[in-house]
Amino acid sequence: MNRLKEIREDKDLTQKEIANYLKMDQSNYSKYELEKINIPLDIIKKLADFYDTSIDYLLYRTDNRVPYTKSIIKED
Repeated sequence: MNRLKEIREDKDLTQKEIANYLKMDQSNYSKYELEKINIPLDIIKKLADFYDTSIDYLLYRTDNRVPYTKSIIKED
């Protein structure tokens, strides 16, 4: 997933810094960027929140980095 690498590098962050935020090993995070394993939905949500963007942007469903407005429905 080159977009993960692109957005991470735009913020001048390392894989290790993102892995620490996600509470995982850097080698596991690297596999997400290299598309060796699928990213669980909860991780995609955390990354979208961290980068202040949408899941659709991270998954190449849009080129617009601006996040959607938050839902009024609360998550459990």
